[in-house]
Amino acid sequence: MAIQWFPGHMHLTKKAISERIKEIDVVIELLDARLPGSSANPMLAELTGAKPALKVLNKQDLADPARTALWLAHYNSLPGTRAIGLDASMTTPAKALVDACHALAPTRGSMVKPMRVLICGIPNVGKSTLINTLTGKRATKTGDEAGITKLEQRIVLADGFYLWDTPGMLWPRIIVAKSGYNLAASGAIGRNAFEEEEVALELLDYLIPNYPEMLEARYKVKITPDTTDEQLLEEIGRKRGAVLSKGRINLQKAAEIVIYEFRAGTPGRITLETPEEFVEWLAAGQKLDAERQIKKDKIETNRLVKFKKIPRPAKPEAS
Repeated sequence: MAIQWFPGHMHLTKKAISERIKEIDVVIELLDARLPGSSANPMLAELTGAKPALKVLNKQDLADPARTALWLAHYNSLPGTRAIGLDASMTTPAKALVDACHALAPTRGSMVKPMRVLICGIPNVGKSTLINTLTGKRATKTGDEAGITKLEQRIVLADGFYLWDTPGMLWPRIIVAKSGYNLAASGAIGRNAFEEEEVALELLDYLIPNYPEMLEARYKVKITPDTTDEQLLEEIGRKRGAVLSKGRINLQKAAEIVIYEFRAGTPGRITLETPEEFVEWLAAGQKLDAERQIKKDKIETNRLVKFKKIPRPAKPEAS
């Protein structure tokens, strides 16, 4: 199943970014350190063009530190890009952001030439919480729910440093299937756009080979090479008392437990993708999307020919 979620206010955010970007010096994109590739918005890259970019891997305290290092190295290797990690335990996140932005735009940051920064990110990536920490007050609403911030806000972060906050925004079509599941598991996608059981199974399918010890320790289960995601979800439900009449497992309840505990970081520090894995997923998604577009174009051409809107395409001559 392809997971998609693009509420109406996200169209307004896209328009606001398109208008604001003309006067912006640096674009900060807040990423989820547990899924840095999946939480990077490809539409944002199109909107911001060649503007210097600061990739901030937020919630790094919930992510696998070894994999976070890989992602930071990956983003720092890109031209015009810097990457840093942040989490709730950092006492001076403002300094880290200001210093990184100055490195990207060294001629900006004075009262005469103020630094103008746009901060973007997917829903529920922790942007509002970060901004409240930066400003030392409750400047924006926060919560474990996608799509809380709805309006653009300007915040004075320091002398000569202006920060524009935008609502969380996804993109209209998620072509990487795995990204859709990872985004749903993280809380970036509204609950009405996916089935918890399906997302939990995809999550467990990745965790079984990559983090078996954490699963065993948290859920008191035994992971073997033959353990499947379906078997594990049932066992988790049984261990947690999600049992219906006649011993049947409440898979919906078990799925909710798995997703909630992943979001809270209860099993341990987990990252759902490496740079190499994401490159493979993206290539496969792009290939499938191109094939889908060819089929769509063929159907549309046949429809136009049928209703005599266009002439029938000439057959290629035999060589």
